[in-house]
Amino acid sequence: MKAKTAEKKPNIFVRMGRKLKEVFSELKKVTWPSFGKVMKSTGIVLTVIVSFLIVFTAVNYGLGELLNLITSLGS
Repeated sequence: MKAKTAEKKPNIFVRMGRKLKEVFSELKKVTWPSFGKVMKSTGIVLTVIVSFLIVFTAVNYGLGELLNLITSLGS
């Protein structure tokens, strides 16, 4: 029978170290946005969230009042 000539994997710490080096190498290539652009985007996201919150709250309140009206007619 043939003997297996499989290569032994390096231990977990060596593999984690290599992976961290790769991650930091890729992060150096990233083009990060400026602070002003981040603040502008954050403001837009918060505005959209608050507007959806207002719309959904109004719809929820309206449907709740409709349900109360329907149930009060039955009794």
